[in-house]
Amino acid sequence: MKIGIFDSGLGGLLILKSLVKKFPRHDFVYLGDTKNLPYGDKTQKQIFTLAERAINYLFDHDCAMVLVACNTASSQALRKLQQKYPHRKILGIIRPTIESSVIQDRMTVGIIGTQRTIDSKAYLRELTKINPRLKVIQKATLKLVPMIEKGHFDHTVLQNYLKPLVAKKIDALILACTHYPMIKKEIRKIVGKKIKVISPDELLPSKLNSYLKHHKEISHRLGKNGKMGLLVTKLNPRYEILARQWFGKKVRLDLAKY
Repeated sequence: MKIGIFDSGLGGLLILKSLVKKFPRHDFVYLGDTKNLPYGDKTQKQIFTLAERAINYLFDHDCAMVLVACNTASSQALRKLQQKYPHRKILGIIRPTIESSVIQDRMTVGIIGTQRTIDSKAYLRELTKINPRLKVIQKATLKLVPMIEKGHFDHTVLQNYLKPLVAKKIDALILACTHYPMIKKEIRKIVGKKIKVISPDELLPSKLNSYLKHHKEISHRLGKNGKMGLLVTKLNPRYEILARQWFGKKVRLDLAKY
């Protein structure tokens, strides 16, 4: 059986890349809902419907577990999905990111994400559970996902989002969207070396490794043939370019029909 990874768009490929590097023998299948992105401007009901459809598709295609890599879907639909399907292993990205982050007492933590993720306050809740003394500053960065998806990046827009957070003397910055690690080099240049940038693609591999060690009933079911399937709901030339760049020229994106 396979490890399924679901994301609303391009960012999930980077999560997949980091996991494949950590688990080169495991079998993976990735599903990007490119037809319906972005999720950040949709209602909670719409997000749940889209996420549920994708999750069911992955489980129907021989997945033993599914990681909801999309922050918006994790914040808006994960708990309801887990409650509706209690016997399925559906994991989110928010709690593992927080638990793997080195955040010290009384730090000021900045969070950037989609409007839905920020409005949900999911990261704020998880952070304050771990340490109620943290000061948390959230900022919705609406223009970043469309720019990253199109591959036309505007440095000025990013500066306008990040400079106010730097001015408030944040100690750490959480990239609360799977798209944002694709521009983390640019982000680190703007915020400077003193601010710790917390990027989910750097944290999830070790967290998944720990999870599988503690859940042998899942680990023993996973195929270890080094196979990988890439599925999207709408074919996109940019996806094909990045997929081949990261996973080899022979890889292809197949259309998920559901």
